Amino acid sequence: MAKRQLYIKRYLITGLLTFVPLWLTWMVFKFVFGLLSEVSTPLVASLVSVLGSGSPITAELLGQPWLISLIAFVITVVSLYLVGFAANFVVGRRLIEGMENLIQRIPIVHSIYGGTKKLMSVLQNKPSGTQRVVLINFPSAELKSIGFVTRIFHDAGGRELAAVYVPTTPNPTGGYLEIVPIERLTATDWSVDQAMAFLLSAGAVGADTLPFTADWGAPASGRIPPDQG
Repeated sequence: MAKRQLYIKRYLITGLLTFVPLWLTWMVFKFVFGLLSEVSTPLVASLVSVLGSGSPITAELLGQPWLISLIAFVITVVSLYLVGFAANFVVGRRLIEGMENLIQRIPIVHSIYGGTKKLMSVLQNKPSGTQRVVLINFPSAELKSIGFVTRIFHDAGGRELAAVYVPTTPNPTGGYLEIVPIERLTATDWSVDQAMAFLLSAGAVGADTLPFTADWGAPASGRIPPDQG
C-alpha cells in the first residue's frame, strides 16, 4: 500500500513538472496571439460581413470566431513584417514620417505614441555607463527584481540615478518605474531577450546559475533614506 502511494505521488509530480512548462508556454502564446489578433479582428469581421451579404454559405464558413481570430493574427503578423520591410527603404521611411507628423498634431494621442516609441527605442540601445538588464532591491531589501534601465540622469545634488522599469510576470506590459542610485544596481550579463524569456516563463526558462552576484543585505533600491534625499 505504501509503495502504491509512493508511485502515485511520483507520477503526480512527474505529470506536474511536465504540464507546468507546457501551460506557461500556452499562456504566453495565448496572450501574444490575442494581442495581435485583436488589432485586425474588426477588419476581418467587416470583410466577412461584406462577403456574407453575397454568399451566406461563405459567411457561415468564415464567421467562426476562432477562424476570424486566426486570420486576424496572420494579417497582423504580415502587416508588421511589411512595415518593418518598408521602414528600411526611403519611400517607407517617408510614409512613416508622414504618419508620425499627423499623429503629432492629435492631442493626447501624440503623447502616448511618443512615450511608447521612446520606450521601444531605449530598450534597443544600452545606456552608457551601465548594463541594460539589472537587478534592484524591490519591493524590499531581502528580494531582487529584474529591471530594464531606460535612462541615466542626475539629481539636483549631482548624484547619478537610473530610471529602471520593473515589468510584472507573466505580462511584462505592466510594471513599475523605480528611480534607483547607480551604485545600488546589480549588473547582469543577460540580454533583453534572455531576461524577457525568464519573466514570461515565470522563471522556468533560464540557466541553473544566475548571471549575477547579489548583495542580499543592501538597502532597498528606489527608497533613498531621508539624509541622502
